[in-house]
Amino acid sequence: MTEPAGRPAPDADILNKDLSFEVKTRLGDGAPGKHGRTGVIHTPHGDIQTPAFIPVATKATVKTLTPEQVRATGAQAILSNAYHLYLQPGADIVDEAGGVAAFENWHGPTYTDSGGFQVMSLGVGFKKVLAMDTANLTEQDIRAAKKDRMAIVDEDGVDFRSIIDGSKRRFTPEKSMQIQHELGADIIFAFDELTTLVDTRQYQEQSVARTHRWAQRCLDEHDRLTKERSHRPKQSLWGVVQGAQYEDLRRQATRGLIELSKQQEDKGMRPFGGFGIGGALEKENLGTIVGWVCDELPEDKPRHLLGISEPDDLFTAIEAGADTFDCVAPTRLGRRGGVYTLDGRLNLMGATFKRDFRGIDEEFGGYVSNNYSRAYIRHLLKANEFLAGTLCTIHNLEFMIRLVDNIRDSIDGGYYEAYRDEFMGRYYSQRN
Repeated sequence: MTEPAGRPAPDADILNKDLSFEVKTRLGDGAPGKHGRTGVIHTPHGDIQTPAFIPVATKATVKTLTPEQVRATGAQAILSNAYHLYLQPGADIVDEAGGVAAFENWHGPTYTDSGGFQVMSLGVGFKKVLAMDTANLTEQDIRAAKKDRMAIVDEDGVDFRSIIDGSKRRFTPEKSMQIQHELGADIIFAFDELTTLVDTRQYQEQSVARTHRWAQRCLDEHDRLTKERSHRPKQSLWGVVQGAQYEDLRRQATRGLIELSKQQEDKGMRPFGGFGIGGALEKENLGTIVGWVCDELPEDKPRHLLGISEPDDLFTAIEAGADTFDCVAPTRLGRRGGVYTLDGRLNLMGATFKRDFRGIDEEFGGYVSNNYSRAYIRHLLKANEFLAGTLCTIHNLEFMIRLVDNIRDSIDGGYYEAYRDEFMGRYYSQRN
């Protein structure tokens, strides 16, 4: 295949590049469940220094920001959503534009998730974060998880209804691969089944087995599409580990994906380039579960944790072995006036900020804190001005990205524990 007339073909160097990963500094003394490290993910469109926080550009945009503003926060890569871009504007249009990075004018590495999370979470209406607290689940939460689903799973795939117009749609492993290849991200994920914490053990077992079979189909389709679409840069497919909060299922799922990848490589086909850790789990068990998975994963492949947000989760995940992670929380929180500071979170809608002419966090600094006051941003929020969301989002992304950058520097510099304790003691001091 060739590029449509009028658009230049990708540079030959980019076409010939493939994803690779190198470990730089390992954290700790190899204690069980502790696999933290720094490293570099090399992609056709640039390097990602890890650990790294990846902002979410759901519909090929980080809400309220231009790509140039996202880059200015220090972001190294962004993650877009296959489900939403499939529904609107259509993956074929993104492909015609040259892929999601060209479509949105992002000059750097990109991720897309498989759509598996959305077809299930939007169909079931359950909580849309990875880590949750089951102790605080309400009866409404549980009823929502058990209600008649708009998403129906069978062995071949998932039937669901579009959140845009209610039309009937269907995702299969092959369909997810086709969409993600058209979207053209550097890193893509295998189609998996999302389960909830209220699903039975028996169902979790069935789901892990089904996700394993789907992973094989994703590998086969990914290999086929890579050969067919040689006019496009190579994409790296990552397997997704499920298994909820069960240690045996998590380890079984991880070993199964590793074995599939080895078999693929033995056949001269494209293996998994990395691994994602998905599925709902309790916040208090986050580190334990990531540790179980990373106990099994090979050292030479990067690991992405799907959907975490709070600073304590970042420290926990990094210690346990996660290399990259994404979440909509910093941007969603910012659009509502919630902001991070070194002394904890603030809600700038509060009356106490009406005459507070300090920056959001003058010690932290950054573009927003150095140029705009809490009082001004509160005024924008109360007046429903879009600029409020822009400023709070810039600040929150800069805060989270710099936090992870500082964690990476502390691991490389040999002072991680001291940095963690100092940051956590101050950030969460309001809880004491």
